[in-house]
Amino acid sequence: MWGSRKRGEDRVDCVACGRSVERSAAREYDKEGDRWSRRGKEFEHVCKTCHRELCHQPRDELENLLVDVEADGPATQEEFLARYDELVRERYGSLRSGD
Repeated sequence: MWGSRKRGEDRVDCVACGRSVERSAAREYDKEGDRWSRRGKEFEHVCKTCHRELCHQPRDELENLLVDVEADGPATQEEFLARYDELVRERYGSLRSGD
């Protein structure tokens, strides 16, 4: 009924911790947040242990925000975080009341 997998395709690498695990012990990860639209995509995988530790909150605007943060080119960690903080404040305001 279903096509058989090629030998060696039953293991995947977890993008979070790097461990190689059985595909059945992993979850598909789609950085676009839509794992149901499968056409033309290559999925990454996260082991079940790492998947439980992930934040499962919506991230509708996160990808675009990160692209905009990186628009000025490579940055050190400090520069990246400063750009991120600046864009978040511009778009959404401060998280602290009174700022």
